Amino acid sequence: MEAPLHEWGLAPKQAIALQTVLAKKVEIADRIDPVQHIAGVDIGFEEEGTITRAAVVLLKWEPAKAPYLTLVEQVVHREPTRMPYIPGLLSFREIPAALGAFQKLSTLPELVMVDGQGIAHPRRLGVAAHLGLWLDLPTIGIAKSRLYGRYAEVGEQRGDWVPLNAPGGDVIGAVLRSRHNVKPVFVSPGHRLSLETSLDWVMRCLGRTKLPEPTRLADRLASRRGQQR
Repeated sequence: MEAPLHEWGLAPKQAIALQTVLAKKVEIADRIDPVQHIAGVDIGFEEEGTITRAAVVLLKWEPAKAPYLTLVEQVVHREPTRMPYIPGLLSFREIPAALGAFQKLSTLPELVMVDGQGIAHPRRLGVAAHLGLWLDLPTIGIAKSRLYGRYAEVGEQRGDWVPLNAPGGDVIGAVLRSRHNVKPVFVSPGHRLSLETSLDWVMRCLGRTKLPEPTRLADRLASRRGQQR
């Protein structure tokens, strides 16, 4: 984050136009440093949506201990919400608080997992992709529901997956059965990662629940609304 990526407070038409420009800057090939730390990000709202709450956990990547990694740091950051709820523009509503949380971390990760969409978005710029551009870090979107795209039936076994396709046929993510006989998650690259590498990291970080540990712990932290650092 050497320089701001863009201004906030845009009108919806301006934000949509900017998404089209920013999406061209998203990299979906692997450009990732050796991973020592992974961050999990979850973003929610309080006080009838007027306050945005971003929870970030920082975990030490230790392959021998995976998926149960050591918690290094956790941060909750709150600030006034800057944009009303508009489908397709959630990243403009959510990312300012996420950036505030990352500024509080004493160590930046080499990999970020976000509870939300990566490029599986009508304009290929979900929250994970948008955040990845701001941070210039490899990011993965892991969403609990589909925003965009079509897919075939997924096998019932853990690790089964099928491509998530845009209406034109482009592969924009994967529908992953992360736990046997449980509803799948929607994995898509955010920035500086391929789909294959994104899936590989999600599988490495899967414990006993359907969510990878970084986003599971971020979700758990976000649910403790009274806790803040």
